[in-house]
Amino acid sequence: MAQAMRRQSSISLFATDGKPHPLQDTLLAVTLVLGAVAFVTAFFHNLHLLSSWTGLIGILTGAYGQFISVTTRERFALIIGLGASAIGFYLGMAHGGLFGG
Repeated sequence: MAQAMRRQSSISLFATDGKPHPLQDTLLAVTLVLGAVAFVTAFFHNLHLLSSWTGLIGILTGAYGQFISVTTRERFALIIGLGASAIGFYLGMAHGGLFGG
């Protein structure tokens, strides 16, 4: 009966297979933070450099995170970060682009 009472210690919140995924979790956190920054700053005209660059980097980290993700929960959160990064990137590009043009 001791086996039934054993607690499963999962380091990752998004790992449903019971194994730690430190690289995937790091890419997930970076993508979500970059997506949030890109999304929020995209609504300010004069912050187009910040929104376009953070959006571009968020898209790249999110795409790589999708490529190496293991669980569905990781993929779901990465899609949210990717969407926010893409909106921030596109609005940043519409407001002046990557190089302030």
